[in-house]
Amino acid sequence: MSTAFDLAVQPGGLATLTFDLPDKSVNVFTRTVLDELGEVIESLSARRDIRCLVLASGKEDNFVAGADIDEIADVTDPALAEQGARLGQRLFQSWNELPFPTIAAVRGSCVGGGTELSLASDYILISDRKSVRIGLPEVRIGIVPAWGGCSRLPTRIGLTAALDIIVAGKSVDGRRAFKIGLADALLPEPTFLQEAHRFAQEVLQGRPPAKRRRELKSTLLDGNPIGRKVVFSQARKRVLERTGGHYPAALRAIEVVEVGVRRGLEAGLEAEARATGELAVGEVCKSLIHLFKLMEAANRVGTSVESGQPEIREAAVLGAGVMGGGIAQLLADRVDIPVRLKDVGTEPLATGMAHADAIFQKKLRRRRLTRPEAAEKMNLLLPSLDYAGFQRVDLVIEAIVEDLEIKQKVFAEVAARVGSEVILASNTSSLSVDLIGRDTPNPERVVGMHFFNPVHRMPLVEVIEGPKTSPRTVQTVLAVCRRLGKTPVVVQDGPGFLVNRLLTFYMAEALWLLSEGREIEEIDGAMSDWGMPMGPLALIDAVGIDVAVKVSHILSEAFGDRLALPTWVGHLDDPRRLGMKTGSGFYLYKGGERTKPDPEIRRALGLAEPTGSGAPGPLVDRMVLPMVNEAARCLAEQVVRSPSDLDLAMILGTGFPPFRGGLCRWADLQGIEHLVESLARLAEQHGERFSPSEALVQAAEGGGIYPTYS
Repeated sequence: MSTAFDLAVQPGGLATLTFDLPDKSVNVFTRTVLDELGEVIESLSARRDIRCLVLASGKEDNFVAGADIDEIADVTDPALAEQGARLGQRLFQSWNELPFPTIAAVRGSCVGGGTELSLASDYILISDRKSVRIGLPEVRIGIVPAWGGCSRLPTRIGLTAALDIIVAGKSVDGRRAFKIGLADALLPEPTFLQEAHRFAQEVLQGRPPAKRRRELKSTLLDGNPIGRKVVFSQARKRVLERTGGHYPAALRAIEVVEVGVRRGLEAGLEAEARATGELAVGEVCKSLIHLFKLMEAANRVGTSVESGQPEIREAAVLGAGVMGGGIAQLLADRVDIPVRLKDVGTEPLATGMAHADAIFQKKLRRRRLTRPEAAEKMNLLLPSLDYAGFQRVDLVIEAIVEDLEIKQKVFAEVAARVGSEVILASNTSSLSVDLIGRDTPNPERVVGMHFFNPVHRMPLVEVIEGPKTSPRTVQTVLAVCRRLGKTPVVVQDGPGFLVNRLLTFYMAEALWLLSEGREIEEIDGAMSDWGMPMGPLALIDAVGIDVAVKVSHILSEAFGDRLALPTWVGHLDDPRRLGMKTGSGFYLYKGGERTKPDPEIRRALGLAEPTGSGAPGPLVDRMVLPMVNEAARCLAEQVVRSPSDLDLAMILGTGFPPFRGGLCRWADLQGIEHLVESLARLAEQHGERFSPSEALVQAAEGGGIYPTYS
């Protein structure tokens, strides 16, 4: 007897098979569910009373979430991974060969195996609900779609569109799915099931809708060997440019698709299974699954509403620069509430409003908003030069200049104009939340909300819990972060909090390497090749040299000799040389794009000419190992709750290479004892700032950072 599938057959031969996995919020293909599905398909193939079958989900927001990620994470034998791929392929091929038409009725998220089962169906119907997504995200966890996705999708929507989805691990909404031919009909959400059954009746009556014709360009490219060769070549080129070759699944997916296109479905399925066997047991796959689990855990944070937790119905942002305007835009867009944007002058207000409008206009151009929706959300932003209306807000986020005295004054000022329960959050990147709220009544409602720039794109928010911050305040802010679509990580108050603290050690060592005669591009290239989105000197330019220097001095005062800075850092005060925003820094910029290292930077700082290149491995160790050393201290001091939170924060906040699984996971994989020895050698060569911390030595004795601090 099936527990996950329920079959209902109407007198006319129209049947509905509902997939509803008990005690789960989403439908997933565990091994047990696949066994059940096999029994169901065998039973269906023998039925003579069914003339058409609709596959539906019993979950309101989910069709099928794909395979069970835990089963993929646990596999260590390539043969078993390949066997799992072949099992799904056989089941879905049996589904495809049922003696009556099958219709996948997708009205919730449909990814991975759910999409592949849909592709094995004769028709795919999809809801026009905005939250609906359908796609094949397997490369994001280091494998390829292996239950027919690589082989069937190109046949349905064309080679170019299929590679766009498969290689990027992309999911598309209903409108896009219908436009590219992935869905045969786009149905209105309020009457979705009725319309799906009406579609099925047309199929029963022998009047199925005509299949959508592909675009002429796609037909011409797919239809000849030269065109296909161009498409595959360009796909490989884009993947290498985007990933540097660090993500083997994306390149392997192109290879698998090529086999299916050239040699047919059976050969394509064989290539899918072999690729899965090899990729699923690799370190990149395991690291990406580790990251996936971190994200899943983080997504559960702040989603529950506790008793007495205040509802955020209006908000205010203090400081209308690019950061303040970005935060205000995000609140209006995602939380859909009025947001008062206050500053002391009309010029910064105009800048903040213009920045918010530019983000809405970009979403409009990408068809993520309609023109009326964009106008309605923009109207939620209320620019102001005073505190008028602040008595109605439930949350105030401060995003003014990084100056402790000014922030203290502003917090005390705004506290006098809002209710005693109103949450006061600071977007500070390095200053103590406790000190910021020192003169603020009811300090239990003072908290940090450290957004990263650009606000609308960076997924992390550090939620800083001061010694007086109440748990209720933290929980409310976590819930707000979730509504904003951000991933929150709770950190304790302290110099630099977590992300900037670790990054400063990384960037400071890059400055020491520059002092020693290393080339700018050599330093940055070593880290870019290692997988960082940009090198440390380019990052300083992007942040702003003035901002980076200010933060580094604050942290250097806090941490002393272990964060020593070269003496010439004090000369980085030229207002014409602040990085990207002024057109020159360590690099020169044209139209906001980095061009080449500034040939004058060494002379301006009094540095000697470069001495020549060194091996990239030692350069990477010089910059990464200080972060590992400091990460162990952060965990020992309970700045962050767990290595998982630390890894997630570094990946989402700094772009630490996801394929390495996070700073702590990477360190554990290298062997902490080995890293302690490497740091000791570096300390002998370059100074005590490299001395292994007691916390890292303890982690080595405990078998690793995760075993010691989880």
